[in-house]
Amino acid sequence: MKEIPLVYQDDDLLVVNKPAGLAVQGGAGITVCLLDILERQLGQKVFPVHRLDRDTAGLLVVALNSKTAAAYTQYISGNGVKKVYSAVCSGVPASQSGTIDTPAGRAEDRKPASTSFSVAAESGAYSLLRLELGTGRMHQIRIHLASIGCPILADDKYGDFKKNREVRSLFGIRKLQLAACELELPVNGTKRRFRAGLPEHMSTCLQALDFTLGLSES
Repeated sequence: MKEIPLVYQDDDLLVVNKPAGLAVQGGAGITVCLLDILERQLGQKVFPVHRLDRDTAGLLVVALNSKTAAAYTQYISGNGVKKVYSAVCSGVPASQSGTIDTPAGRAEDRKPASTSFSVAAESGAYSLLRLELGTGRMHQIRIHLASIGCPILADDKYGDFKKNREVRSLFGIRKLQLAACELELPVNGTKRRFRAGLPEHMSTCLQALDFTLGLSES
């Protein structure tokens, strides 16, 4: 695999732009993961701070030493990091903005969760949503958007399977339409904001579905 794009780097910390389809860490059935690629790319050990689902693209924080990893893990668990996502969904929310607060996480152990959303654009029966996490439960955004009738396109776990087959057949949309596009976190005592444009597979999806917006602004 090609090198992982680095959005920011200092002696302690990386912010990277993870491609969709790449697991963050190794595990059963995983032959290549982001951490392994980064270690080969940088020539040093790296430490995970938080995760993105394998199929989710976008900004991810990685530490270059264990002390920094511990500090940033604490920031994230204590809501010291602002995380904003974009998602292309089947359906349009009943209101232009709001907060979803149904429990999320593993099916057997769902916990209180909060996701704020706003509609960035609409095209017929589809919407582009901006999402800010108030908590960080497993699959939280995917569960929450499905719960309001706006499942993420190409979500093969919580999505509208009939609609997924339709857009795959008509437009070749196969990858999960979800990306972490903005992070705000403390760096050397100052809050820094990092942004990434929509990944190519999401820009292509929006074009196929006739959205009209400045894609680089999303």
